[in-house]
Amino acid sequence: MKKIINKKNNKNEPWFKWLTRELNSYEAFQDFESGKNPRDVAEDFISRNSNAISEVFENFDEEDKDTLDQFLKLTECEMHVFRILEKQIELRKKVRFVDFKKKKKLRS
Repeated sequence: MKKIINKKNNKNEPWFKWLTRELNSYEAFQDFESGKNPRDVAEDFISRNSNAISEVFENFDEEDKDTLDQFLKLTECEMHVFRILEKQIELRKKVRFVDFKKKKKLRS
């Protein structure tokens, strides 16, 4: 796996660690609050980091491609987990508890 120069700390690091660090420090929630959708936020991130990303792609090899494929699978898995949790939360809001011990009196 190729390394890129981390200009902030002036040392080498693998590209995926750099990407993770940059994504974690990116203030995406501010963009969401201003009404941007996730795709636009991602495109802004890519645009702001285009030079470093270009450096990564200059030396991208099959091992890097495999790593990227694994990250894609992991993020897809994470998305499904979050969707399942979201559905579970919504179901909890809709559940009504019935007390079967109480018997309704029938009107004649």
